[in-house]
Amino acid sequence: MKKIIPLLLVVVLGGAGWWYFARNGEEVKSPYRFVTLERGDLESVVSSTGNLEAVVTVQVGTQVSGIVSKIYADFNDRVRKGQVIALIDTTLLVSAVRDAQANLERNQAQLAFARQEFERIRDLFEKNFSTEVEYNTAKYNYDVARASVQSAQVNLERARRNLAYATIRAPISGVVIERNVDVGQTVAASFSAPQLFLIAKDLSQMQILASVDESDIGLIKEGQEARFTVQAYDDRTFTGTVRQVRLQSQTQENVVNYTVVVDVNNQDGLLLPGMTATVDFIIEQASDVLKAPNAALRFRPTEAMMTAFRERMAQRRANAPDSVRSRFARQRPGGFSGAGRRPSNVLWYLDEDGRVNAVRVRTGITDGQMTEVRGRNLEPGMQVIAGVTRTGASAGTTNPFQNNTTRRRPGGF
Repeated sequence: MKKIIPLLLVVVLGGAGWWYFARNGEEVKSPYRFVTLERGDLESVVSSTGNLEAVVTVQVGTQVSGIVSKIYADFNDRVRKGQVIALIDTTLLVSAVRDAQANLERNQAQLAFARQEFERIRDLFEKNFSTEVEYNTAKYNYDVARASVQSAQVNLERARRNLAYATIRAPISGVVIERNVDVGQTVAASFSAPQLFLIAKDLSQMQILASVDESDIGLIKEGQEARFTVQAYDDRTFTGTVRQVRLQSQTQENVVNYTVVVDVNNQDGLLLPGMTATVDFIIEQASDVLKAPNAALRFRPTEAMMTAFRERMAQRRANAPDSVRSRFARQRPGGFSGAGRRPSNVLWYLDEDGRVNAVRVRTGITDGQMTEVRGRNLEPGMQVIAGVTRTGASAGTTNPFQNNTTRRRPGGF
């Protein structure tokens, strides 16, 4: 019997201790998930992607067909305007020039004969020794011979021009970024001029062609600052300036996009044509402002929270002086009237007594994660409710990630 009493005492004390600490643990553990208000700088941006390219690029082609016999420029070579960069075999072109020359000489001989014959018939016709038909025929043959000489001269000029086209020259000074032919390759210019080279005029100045959604294009203006990154330099941010917002739209998968041209300074030569750029257009900036995580602005109070809050507000009005009570009566119903409604621009927190309270805020610009807020009794480091961590009598059931605010444009103040 003496052994049983101490054993029972240990069991009772252990159970009481477990109940005490378990209860205290429940009291300490909050049913809410909190986030902190911060003070700092904030930017509102529109994100997009695009490709880097040279501001001026020229496709070098050929107007004559033939076999490429020589190539004097390769990838990444710097060329000068007028420099020979390729040759096309001229065997057939030289033959065409000779044939045109011979044809011209033949027509010139015919012209000389027709002129002499016309002058002879004209003298006879003036002395009435020739008929009018003979005179008209001689004049016609002379006119045809003269026109034939002119046509032959044009053909000779064309043949010489085609021979000159066989020498491919750089139309501008720049860098060869594409070479599409090799020695021995046959190019055909029957229907369209084939591209032999692609020359960029100046890679120290480049541009980004960024695709911006129609919902954001109204926020983009000429002269606007932009930042961008490329995969080749993850640790570096480049800057640019919006030069043009093109009016022509492009529809892809039922989404309308517009092209925005961003000028980029590439004096160090790090950026290469074709690189993919992730661009942020800076819409608005705010310095040293109070900002709240968007999760806190999206938070929707539970039924239990709203019930407790309404009871506190009713008790506060009942205990208030008559002048204050009349002011409460004149106030219009706001976002606190009902748990089923979404209180817009409201932050929820726990007061000094650990009870749920709310404060109205005015929102400003947002970067997608943090939003500028203004309101009474707000200060950096303040803990506000962003979600419910467990279900209880005081928390109720809710989805803490359900949208609780209306999206605002920059400059909400």
